Amino acid sequence: MLTIVKQLLIKPIIASIANKFVKLHHYSKKVVPNSNIHFGIFSKNKLSGVMQFGSPINKKGTINLVKNTKWYGMLELNRMVFLNNLPKNSESRAIAVCMKLIKKHYPQIEWVVSFADGTQCGDGIIYRASGFVLTAIRENTAIRINPKTGESVHIIQAHHKMITKEFKKWQPIKGFQLRYIYFLNQEAKNRLTVPIIPFSKIKEMGASMYKGLRVPNSRVSDDQSKIDGANPIHSLQK
Repeated sequence: MLTIVKQLLIKPIIASIANKFVKLHHYSKKVVPNSNIHFGIFSKNKLSGVMQFGSPINKKGTINLVKNTKWYGMLELNRMVFLNNLPKNSESRAIAVCMKLIKKHYPQIEWVVSFADGTQCGDGIIYRASGFVLTAIRENTAIRINPKTGESVHIIQAHHKMITKEFKKWQPIKGFQLRYIYFLNQEAKNRLTVPIIPFSKIKEMGASMYKGLRVPNSRVSDDQSKIDGANPIHSLQK
């Protein structure tokens, strides 16, 4: 289960190594405990990227995006982070290889969902270049700022605080969350229960963001435009 492509070596790695890399290099500095498939992307024998897959935290709500999906028939790309020293187009190549490995070794998996965090990171340009389809663009209400620490917190992380008056005052970060789906089984695409949205809708809605910076002509105010980031995903915030 090892693949070499365009100066990259891609292979499974253990959770502890993947988690350490994500905590060090991912903009959220957090891992998703649900992740159970971990791929390392190596360049010149150095670990330069990590992709982690697992069940969505809200699996009951997510699995219905594709009708008749079995309980173990889908995954979420929980975390994805690449260093800047990788060769051009390494991200899309790595995604393609990881998807092929999942399809080969986990044939029950029909599709993979992932989320681009257009509040702090990007609108999912890597997904669009890698064959994902866009299925949702929503203004962010889930990721909020802790006014005392300045930390961004997803409502799932703060579920124990949601009923408090203090939490209700926390302001959501301005921006969008975008949902993408990759079909390992093309027949499953016919069972998609939500519309496929044209990529042009991202710019039209003012949801464009790249590497943590708001793209010009976005209708979202620039108050949050200087928040830095390195990578996509709603699930990345969980």
